[in-house]
Amino acid sequence: MPNDNHDENSYNNLSLDHFMAGLKKRNPDEPEFHQAVYEVAESVIPFILENPKYQKAGIIQRMTEPDRTIIFRVVWEDDEGHIRINRGYRVQFNNSIGPYKGGLRFHPSVNLSILKFLGFEQTFKNSLTTLPMGAGKGGSDFNPKGKSEREIMRFCQAFMTELSYHIGPNTDVPAGDIGVGAREISFMFGQYKRLQHEFTGVLTGKALAFGGSLVRTEATGYGNAYFMEEMLRHHSDSINGKVCVVSGSGNVALYCCQKITQLGGKVVTLSDSSGFIYDKNGIDEDKLAYLIKLKTVQHGRLSEYAAAYGCEYHEGERPWGIPCDLAFPCATQNELDEADAKVLVANGCKAVSEGANMPCSAQAIRVFQQAQLIFGPGKAANAGGVAVSGLEMTQNSMRLAWSAKELEQRLQGIMVDIHKQCATYGEEDGYMNYVKGANIAGFIKVADAMLAYGVM
Repeated sequence: MPNDNHDENSYNNLSLDHFMAGLKKRNPDEPEFHQAVYEVAESVIPFILENPKYQKAGIIQRMTEPDRTIIFRVVWEDDEGHIRINRGYRVQFNNSIGPYKGGLRFHPSVNLSILKFLGFEQTFKNSLTTLPMGAGKGGSDFNPKGKSEREIMRFCQAFMTELSYHIGPNTDVPAGDIGVGAREISFMFGQYKRLQHEFTGVLTGKALAFGGSLVRTEATGYGNAYFMEEMLRHHSDSINGKVCVVSGSGNVALYCCQKITQLGGKVVTLSDSSGFIYDKNGIDEDKLAYLIKLKTVQHGRLSEYAAAYGCEYHEGERPWGIPCDLAFPCATQNELDEADAKVLVANGCKAVSEGANMPCSAQAIRVFQQAQLIFGPGKAANAGGVAVSGLEMTQNSMRLAWSAKELEQRLQGIMVDIHKQCATYGEEDGYMNYVKGANIAGFIKVADAMLAYGVM
């Protein structure tokens, strides 16, 4: 008999509204987490009601509660000798199908709501890859921008000193995310190695010299383009010849742009926090090489690209008003809202594939679905990054390294398989609802493992 004080756990009243009311009561002031759970629950709860074994075992209630949430103080010294204090986190969400796996984010916006949304989303994303990976997410409100390399090193070492108690190659294997690239991973890996006196694959996204994997930098962007290609192929179409709008200018956006170009599409936009470029002639391989150097080496702004190539630069704006066939939001969460979605639909956009985590608002997704536009949710479309992280774990365990060609073939195969899983459960009155398909396919594998373990 459910406890009346925790009626959000009731099996007998598993309506969407009742479930969400209970979740919000237990997790107040966490809007990003609420949004992520609602998007899953909306399609999974009807499936659970059709399969009472999941309802009776309280699987969705258990799945939305992290296994544990770790919060800790990070104390470090800046170059002027001042003591600085940040907050560190690791949300270990679910390890039913493998060690916790998910990125570390260093950004001033980091809080529990964002990390819980990312960790919850990771549960389904990692399940869809078919690789044995659980789900976690972590990070800090530390901002690497404007810090010297030595300051970043000291912070990373202080952060790992505490995090090292909670991770391990068979327990929890973090990776990079926003603000955490190869440099930060290297500093943290070195500190873990010093503390634990062992060389082991405890982090992914490492440099090639000490256990990193080829294609990891490109993986999320490449995977997003491959997923779009599979969605279009399912509808007897392809990227070839399509005008594409891409947001962002980090690794995801840049390498999504590269793979789109290789598949015959024409990318006409990229964006950063200051605005976006519109290059009507398309961003070809030479221009992209300039951009990769500009954004990853020089840490410059897209306005410099506009000046160099004489294209339009729209300060303080987002690119969704540019007419296109395909759209790839690759910047950050909730960057594409309802008004943007309506403009894309009105301009004839045929398909959207999310390269970032939850870049489209719930209202925007509703607009796409009502217009029966092809829409690939991030938990499926951007799973390429964590897929190659999983392949890095495999390579570390086997003490070998695969070639770039073999890894890209494996990545493409995983994205094709993810599409098949989504298509299996996404058919809905002649419309392929990839959100529903991804949520149900990701849910089943984790839920069945949880059922097998019994009540725990």
